[in-house]
Amino acid sequence: MVWGETSDYSEVVSDSFPSAPAEPLPEFQLEPEDGFVVKNRPVQLRCRAAPATQIYFKCNGEWVNQNDHVTRESLDQITGLVVREVDISVSRTQVEELFGLEDYWCQCVAWSSAGTTKSSRAYVHIAYLRKAFEQEPLGREVRLEQEVLLQCRPPEGIPPAEVDWLKNEETIDPSQDSNFLMTIDHDLIIKQARLSDTANYTCVARNHVARRRSSTATLIVYVSGGWSSWTEWLECSARCGRGWQRRTRSCTNPAPLNGGAFCEGPPFQRVTCTTLCPVDGGWTEWAKWSVCGTECTHWTSRECQAPPPRNGGLHCSGSMMESKNCTDGLCTRTLDPGIGVMVYAGLVGALLLSVVLVLCVGVLAYRRNCLHLHGDITDSSSALTAAFHPGNYKPPRQDNPHLLHPSAPPDLTATAGTFRDPLFSLRQGANDGHHKIPMTTSPLLDPLPSLKIKVYNSSTLSSLELPAELRGLKHVGGTMGRTVAWDRDEYHHGGHHTVVRDPGHSTSATLGSLGGRLGIPNTGVSLLVPPGTIPQGKFYEMYLIINKSEKTTLPSEGSQTVLSPVVSCGPSGMLLSRPVVLTLPHCAQLDTPTPDWTLTLKTQTHQGAWEEVLTVGEESLSSPCYLQLEESNCHVVMEQLGTYGLVGQSCPPQPACKRLQLALFAPRAPCLSLDYILRIYCTQDTPHALREVLELERSLGGVLMEDPKPLLFKDSYHNLRLSIHDIPHSHWRSKLLAKYQEIPFHHIWSGGQRLLHCTFSLERGSLAVSQLSCKICVRQVEGEGQIFQLHTDIQETLPPCSPIPSGGTCLPSSQVGPYAFRLPTTIRQKICASLDAPSARGCDWRLLAHSLDFDRYLNYFATKPSPTAVLLDLWEACHQGDADLVSLATALEEMGKSEVMVVMMTDGDC
Repeated sequence: MVWGETSDYSEVVSDSFPSAPAEPLPEFQLEPEDGFVVKNRPVQLRCRAAPATQIYFKCNGEWVNQNDHVTRESLDQITGLVVREVDISVSRTQVEELFGLEDYWCQCVAWSSAGTTKSSRAYVHIAYLRKAFEQEPLGREVRLEQEVLLQCRPPEGIPPAEVDWLKNEETIDPSQDSNFLMTIDHDLIIKQARLSDTANYTCVARNHVARRRSSTATLIVYVSGGWSSWTEWLECSARCGRGWQRRTRSCTNPAPLNGGAFCEGPPFQRVTCTTLCPVDGGWTEWAKWSVCGTECTHWTSRECQAPPPRNGGLHCSGSMMESKNCTDGLCTRTLDPGIGVMVYAGLVGALLLSVVLVLCVGVLAYRRNCLHLHGDITDSSSALTAAFHPGNYKPPRQDNPHLLHPSAPPDLTATAGTFRDPLFSLRQGANDGHHKIPMTTSPLLDPLPSLKIKVYNSSTLSSLELPAELRGLKHVGGTMGRTVAWDRDEYHHGGHHTVVRDPGHSTSATLGSLGGRLGIPNTGVSLLVPPGTIPQGKFYEMYLIINKSEKTTLPSEGSQTVLSPVVSCGPSGMLLSRPVVLTLPHCAQLDTPTPDWTLTLKTQTHQGAWEEVLTVGEESLSSPCYLQLEESNCHVVMEQLGTYGLVGQSCPPQPACKRLQLALFAPRAPCLSLDYILRIYCTQDTPHALREVLELERSLGGVLMEDPKPLLFKDSYHNLRLSIHDIPHSHWRSKLLAKYQEIPFHHIWSGGQRLLHCTFSLERGSLAVSQLSCKICVRQVEGEGQIFQLHTDIQETLPPCSPIPSGGTCLPSSQVGPYAFRLPTTIRQKICASLDAPSARGCDWRLLAHSLDFDRYLNYFATKPSPTAVLLDLWEACHQGDADLVSLATALEEMGKSEVMVVMMTDGDC
């Protein structure tokens, strides 16, 4: 009998227990669990509840026949309630006969006098595991310490097969050997191949039904030979004259193994040598005899110089001198001993007399010196004052009008100034008339009221106390037309290095486990901290700074160029539970069909040295981060905070190009001087670089005459040339004698010098002239260029320059918690749950990475606990200014993830 209606059971219960006392609702102590039908063995489903008067199973909406239930009843010794336990069997035939899209399911329904309780559903599937692997590992030969990837896609099955890897029939345990890594896709990665990794590898798939083995892949780790060091040169083969010398080396460092290549080159070297033959020494003839001495002897000598011994030859043998009696033995006279004593006594007396005379002279000289010092002492105040005058100081004469008077202001037009950082050298000559600049009316000095000049005289150097915004000025060109690099943010004071932290170039916020986003407005620099990066219950004061100090300047080595601002994020010692995403703007031109750049991310150590972190295209499992490149930004997915910057160099054979911006500035009207100065800045095409120029010119009172113009600067070692044309010579003249100015190539290409600009100094004929029309050409020699067409009225008041957000997103400086993210947490979790698990058809996180163009190095994401979560974090960083869910929903729709699309349409605002 099969009961199909609930009312039937109600009748049974009411008839069987007409006077049941009041009891609580049944509570399940054991609920049915999912099961798999293996071959033809039925699945046993069991549930237990208390208190329960009846328990029955309901499968796919229909009651199971009462006779198919196996019921056991007992009494709980503690509570005294009736405990009822029921079993049923589900056969393969029952599961196969089910039609429809829904899987076969069953649940328990328990009754008591208080009502009914339903258990959760238990699903029953027919278990299977196909025989053929979707992808089997392939054998290969790799060099020592190379990264190895062995791929395996198990057969389709229910439940999904679990995968193990065997190495020579022994199971690989990555927890025991950290050199092995198993990805979420069941691939085996050997981080650095060792000789011991030469073995047979097998992929084993297993589930409830069967255990399948893939074909065996043989991995051979070979070692190419390397030369040992050269031995010392052997002695020359000829002991006298021309011969040979030889040295050898062996191919043992290391020796070739497992088919590795033998060393290239010869195992020995041979060179000619010449050994000088030894020459034995020979005596010269004896010299003439000396005169007969007081001792009745005379002497003769000879030398070993005929020839002298050379190259290890033997020295002459025999005596060098001979003596004999010169009187044939007739001389027997000897000296009187008394005469010798008198001679020695006279020598001693002369020596004592000399010592006495020296002492007397020293005493007289000392006394004379003391008298001289006492006679020169004058008033102490005048002596101290004189100590601060220059060495060639002379009192000023009253009849000399060119000398400074203490109460008279200095004549700033008396001489022209040339930058010598931080000193000016003031010189004047007969031919300097055309270089004279009236500094009191110069537009460069008008907005600088704190400028102070101290002048001693024409023969000494005069020092300038520059304001903070002009300290660090680096002179590159001449006086009238000059190229200078400004550094307003650091200076030396008292011998100590001080960095001025500009609030406009930094931001900070207190973040917790909910994460957030830090961003410096109008610079394109931001830091995304995903939820869960900071452990629950902890909070950190995180910061983001664009560095301008020389201590953090990124050096360019060789032909490298700095492409991004140097950014510090921290605190640097902070432990992250998951990666963060740092966004940096860059100025590399990347739209060419072939790659022209070799791009490298660098970081600064605590000792101040710069180290390479990652080279794009050369990633490996040891790479600590992933770099996603866009047209004008790069996004760094990393797990270590610190100081970072992007550099690049040309990738032969094509020279690379970097994007520059050219900005033309003029003094703010009305102009009350005859002089009129135009400044053209050459900066990198990043929002931060242009903002820095605008802030400087706003402090100087400059006006942006046109929108900045782009320029592609090629790695061709050619300078940037600037020239001015079509000046109305009837009313204006240029003070620049040369036809053009040039900024050296390395100043621009290195990227380390900020605020590079050239100045064009013009002079109008009279104050009545107000119209100015000219053309300024800026181009790279044998490269691209731009032209500024200037038509202005210098008396017409124009608004001062204001920052122009060029490419930077105008977002709040910091956002904390869920408001910082475009993707709601519920949608994120459901996307991760749907895509993290590997799919046999490849419709998983890998296809999402391909759809979002994040697939340059998938192994980085495969090593993460949730690859999809890291991909979504990167998507958030790439779309922080225009993040809408449509683009992400479109990618999911193309993948066929309709269930996720329904969630996004329901929970999100797509």
